[in-house]
Amino acid sequence: MNNRRRTLLLAAAAAALPAPFLHAQPSGGKTVRIVVPFSAGALTDIIARIYAEKLTPLVGEPVIVDNKPGGGGVTASQYLLTQPADGKTLLFVSSAHAVNPALRSKLPYDTEKDFAGLALIAKSPSVVAVPGDHPAQTLEDLIRMGKQKPGSLTYGSAGVGAATHLAGEYFRTEAGLQMVHVPYKGVQEAVSAVAGKQLDLAFPPIALALPLIRAGRIRALAVTSPQRVPTMADTPTVAEKGYPGFDSSIWYALVAHGATPKPAMESLAQAVLKVSAMPDVAEKLRSQGLVQEKLTLAEFDRFIATEVRTLGKLVRDSGITPE
Repeated sequence: MNNRRRTLLLAAAAAALPAPFLHAQPSGGKTVRIVVPFSAGALTDIIARIYAEKLTPLVGEPVIVDNKPGGGGVTASQYLLTQPADGKTLLFVSSAHAVNPALRSKLPYDTEKDFAGLALIAKSPSVVAVPGDHPAQTLEDLIRMGKQKPGSLTYGSAGVGAATHLAGEYFRTEAGLQMVHVPYKGVQEAVSAVAGKQLDLAFPPIALALPLIRAGRIRALAVTSPQRVPTMADTPTVAEKGYPGFDSSIWYALVAHGATPKPAMESLAQAVLKVSAMPDVAEKLRSQGLVQEKLTLAEFDRFIATEVRTLGKLVRDSGITPE
């Protein structure tokens, strides 16, 4: 079933349900909490707060954000599993949720069995970014330089196993390059090193890269999504530069305890779809360089399972040793 048809069916189902069902089912007269694995101000937190505000009137109870950073998302994931499986506590995750099984040899949970996918909300393509005055004017130039002097290109990331590291490894592998990886504590530091000419390139999310691109401090050679991004319409994709199928994006989503009753999940999914369809929400996401996605429930579970395998293979191929 395609996304459009599913959305229409969900909307029809919502219209057929009495208002008390839609309001009471997810929360049952109690505050709904969205647990965020990162600190306030992170993009994950920003998106979660947009949805919390809009979900409150739809579920008929307060929806709040509860930040529980630590362990690359493991701390928040463990916490969710200690809460009742009633739809009152949700977890806002990024693609790190699907990477952790490959990065950590002894996760205290099963990513696919212990969690239920509620809704995939958005993806954030990365930018192949070089210093503003880098000799590579195009992606082809950069790849040519890298092949002429193997191991000469350096790229930064937010740390070993981070999405920005995996984006770099994916690009390196597809382009047939040898590049030196330089891990930082955060992607902001890596991008600053590119702007300061200490590194040749990095793969930051669009929202972080745009201000520096507009200021001329870094140059965008390509974006890593399958299609061009409206906020950077003049920037080509890696795929159209000779690497068909190239797609590397950080995704953002809501999951619940795996034992949450189906009626609560379905009602929450309907509410999330309603929020995603709001024009002001769509505009806020676009302003952050995000591309909206609307997979819910079983479709999203299948997406997570595929990502666990795809990203796991990328981690293994990159030679990253699990902790």
